[in-house]
Amino acid sequence: ELFPTRIRYTSMSLPYHIGNGVFGGLVPIVGLALIGATGNNYMGLLYPIVIAAICFVVGSVFLRETAQIDLHADQSHAQLVRPLPLLEPEEV
Repeated sequence: ELFPTRIRYTSMSLPYHIGNGVFGGLVPIVGLALIGATGNNYMGLLYPIVIAAICFVVGSVFLRETAQIDLHADQSHAQLVRPLPLLEPEEV
């Protein structure tokens, strides 16, 4: 909660979509390689499960708890975000 919501959304959306493209795009290739190497049809599920488990562990270790913090109390970023002044239309 160090940044305003708009900036937080962008900083989370970009890695999310890159991660989906990389890891999601490799699921069929890695899954078929695991099935081909082991002969077990269920080994194709191992790759997405392992990636999800790694993300869970890393997130659990590094993310701070913010349940007791009032997100709207700190407005230190408010001075950084100002509305633009309205301009009068020019006559033609």
